Amino acid sequence: MAVSVDPEHAETRVIHRLVDFAGADVLDIGCGDGRMTWRFAAPARSVLGLDPVALAIETAHADLPPRWRHKIRFQVADVTTTTLPVAAFDVVVLSWSLC
Repeated sequence: MAVSVDPEHAETRVIHRLVDFAGADVLDIGCGDGRMTWRFAAPARSVLGLDPVALAIETAHADLPPRWRHKIRFQVADVTTTTLPVAAFDVVVLSWSLC
């Protein structure tokens, strides 16, 4: 049986209170299976989710709600060794991740 993480959406509400995603290009470091990534996609302009675990990224792609596929990309990558464009992101999220 799968365990529902954050069934009350408390984590989602807190993130939205702390961060303004409106029109932002967002980098989600350590996105894992994308369980949080799509939750801040609505107001964002674009979202890139990075995770070094290929299976997690495969799950993220598979579970991504269709309405967010035009905004969200997932990539297998370790943020400590990946080259990202300078000043490409307005917001960086690091949730439940250790670098």
